[in-house]
This record gives sequence, structure tokens and C-alpha cells, in this order.
Amino acid sequence: MALESPLFLTKVECPICGTVNEFETIRVGAYSEGDRQTDFCPSVIKWRNTKYQKYNPLVFFTATCTNCFYTREFNIKFKEWFKDNNFRTYRLKVIKDKHLANLADVESFIKLVGGLLEYDKYPDETAILKLILAAYDELLYDHPSYLDLGRFYLRIAWLFRQPSGETERQPVSAMAGPFEDIEESIDNLRNWTEGLGRNVEYLKAAVAEYSPAGNDPPPENNQVQNVFLPSVSNWQEIENRCQGAITELESLLVNARAEFGSTAPATFGEGFYNHGSFDEFLVKLSRMWDGVPRNEFEAMRLAVRYYINAFETGKEIGLGNQSIQAAYLIAELSRQIGDHDNARRYFNTTIKMGQEFINEIRGDRTRTALARKLLELALKQGKKNLAEAK
Repeated sequence: MALESPLFLTKVECPICGTVNEFETIRVGAYSEGDRQTDFCPSVIKWRNTKYQKYNPLVFFTATCTNCFYTREFNIKFKEWFKDNNFRTYRLKVIKDKHLANLADVESFIKLVGGLLEYDKYPDETAILKLILAAYDELLYDHPSYLDLGRFYLRIAWLFRQPSGETERQPVSAMAGPFEDIEESIDNLRNWTEGLGRNVEYLKAAVAEYSPAGNDPPPENNQVQNVFLPSVSNWQEIENRCQGAITELESLLVNARAEFGSTAPATFGEGFYNHGSFDEFLVKLSRMWDGVPRNEFEAMRLAVRYYINAFETGKEIGLGNQSIQAAYLIAELSRQIGDHDNARRYFNTTIKMGQEFINEIRGDRTRTALARKLLELALKQGKKNLAEAK
């Protein structure tokens, strides 16, 4: 007797264009996973119905409207978006206007990517492109969810690492080739620049919050602030120039690879529509939007950036296990991309938070189980990070 389909259809009206789509939804228990790697990527995925083995479940993680290509994570919040007052009141109009404006553009990024989604022929490529569209749409809002963006880019990294049908691949930086040293140097500069930006923001906040003893809030004629603000502005300008210089270097690298025929090693085989490979297409796509990762390394770097934003603002991540896990992911992903200083800082944060949380609710074995696992991972990977940094 044939196995039933692991998918069923769910109707959802698109909030942007009103099209009623039927999205494929994975049934509970349709597939199983092996042990998780250190950044929680499944080591093995096995479908009960082997006909679906070529599909990574992440291809169904997001839903894309068949008419306007609006893309969101396919969860209960999206399925019942019409019940979400916050989304309908504050987010929908802004996203709708910007999404449709991009769609109407002659060189529409959304239309280009959306028109290439074909998960039967290109399952992994489509999964990556849908996640890129989800990130693009999320960033149309003035106050995007940094936590969701971090989660999207982390999953893109997983897809780069382990295409469907392959197992037991390890995290790698896809920087091999004649441009390896150049790309590694640019990435180091990018990490340094991001660290500079964070410190400039810390300085700006410290100056803004300063007030003489007994004065709250600070008076307009606060002389200490007046002394520091010009220097803070100078540092902000330095950071902006550094960011511009990094973007220029990355653009030069993309152009050099295209001109001299040297891209990162192909991950998805040969041929993607009329492009020589999917990797080649991503290089071209990254010229349209700098949020397009061209390999696992770049996806992890973007994931770290947005996880840090979410963690530092503290608005989206709850206390306890969720914040401990976020700190651990920042640390482990930083280690994998070679940012050992940032990894060390967040491994220490994970350990401190984990120990405090376990001590605080030591009688609740259920809630402390995950915290203990994260603490164990942080201690192990933290030692590995120290050894790699030497």
C-alpha cells in the first residue's frame, strides 16, 4: 500500500494582493531528523515517503504568494494574519506599499526572484530564494524583526551546507579558490567594522544618558554632552566611511570573480535556468541587494549580525532559555566564521546566563534541561574557540 502524501494544502489569503493561495503544509511525523550539529542544523533528514527525499523540509518553511511573491514564514501568525491587530494596524500598509512599488519597478528584485521559484526542478535553490524573499520583505518594514531575520539567514546557511540527499557534511566557509586570502581579509575588515559600529553606538548612548549628579533628565545645556557630541559625530562618520569602503571591496570581489571566471566552489551542481550555476546567479543577484548571501559563510555572517541586534535590543527575545540559546548561537556562529573575539564574549555570556538561570530555578528540572544542554555546549565550543584563536 502506497504511503500517503506527507503534505496537505492550506488556503491563505495574501495580505498584499488578496490572492487566495493553497500552500503545501508538512504533516506531523512526515520526516525524522538525526542529531543536531553545534548550530542546531539537522545532521540527517529522512522522509517516511522516500519519494520526497530530494526535498529539504525548509522549502516549505516559507510561503510565497503565486501572484505578487509576498513571502513570510509559514506559521500560525501568517495563516491567521487577519487576526493580528498589530500587523494589520502598523505593519501591513507600509510593507504593502513598498512591496508593490518594488514589484512595479522595471528591475524588480522581488519579481526576478519570485519568477524563478520551482521546487520540483530546483528544490534547494528555491528554498534559499524563498528565504531571501522573506528577509527582503521583512526589511521593508521600518522596525523589522531582527530575530526572524537571524533565523532566516541561519537556515540559508544550513541549506548551503547540506543540500538534499547529502548527509554528514560539516560547517565550512565557502571561500576556497584564488580569491581566498582577499575574501578572508575583507571578512575580517567587515567583522572589525561591525565591532567599531557597536562601540560607537555604546559611546553615543553613554553620552546621551549622562547627566550631572542630581539632574534627571539631563538639562539642555549639559556641558559634558556638548564636549563629547562632536567627537561622537566624527566617529559615526568614520564608521560610515568604513562601511562604504567594505561595500566597495565586496563589490570589487564580486566583479573580479565574474570577470576572471572564479566563483566560490559550486554547491548545487551545474546549471540554473540560463545561468552556469546557482552560485553564479547568486553573485549576480547580490549586485542588486547586499542582503543576498552567496555561500554558507556569508549566510552565517548575516545571521550573527541580526541575532546580535535582537539580543542587544532585548525586545524580541524572552528571558531564560530563549536568551541563553540566542547568546549561544551568536557565539557558535561567530566561531564558525572566524570571529573568535566575538565568540569568546558571547560564550562567556551564555555560560554566565546559563549558570544564573539554572541556579534560580534549580527545582524545575524540565525548564533547566535545555539550559544545561546549552551550558554544556557553550563550555565545549568555548574551549574549541580558544584553541582556534591561538
